[in-house]
Amino acid sequence: MTHKSAKVAAITASLQGQDLDARYLGYFECFNQGLFYEAHDVLEDLWLEGRGGPDDGFYKGLIQFAGAFVHLQKNRLSPAAALFRLSAKYLQPYAPWRQSLNVGAVLEQGRNWVSFLEAGSYARNPLTDADPPRMTLER
Repeated sequence: MTHKSAKVAAITASLQGQDLDARYLGYFECFNQGLFYEAHDVLEDLWLEGRGGPDDGFYKGLIQFAGAFVHLQKNRLSPAAALFRLSAKYLQPYAPWRQSLNVGAVLEQGRNWVSFLEAGSYARNPLTDADPPRMTLER
């Protein structure tokens, strides 16, 4: 077990035995706490296991979406916008819904964050000015 696997196991321990994979649920748990790097890690574990499968692009898009917020946390505004756009490319084929997630709402959220970055000429970090991002599953 790698260090990353132990970390993922700790994050997902309380989410086992539900209708969706605990790593998928862990992504949202971390994301909604502002733990964007951890959200990326926990979902990457699931993505690597199922790479090339029907949810490959879906997981990749969500990983990129969390990565965009990691860049915002580090005040890397242009790279954040690039990852929002990349995440949209991966997520678009899965709209409007996938695995209890309103993908259309995630796409809209990403567009809004990019718009905020563009409006501030990449000089103003929306993460410091806006409500923290949240994603919810409809189950």
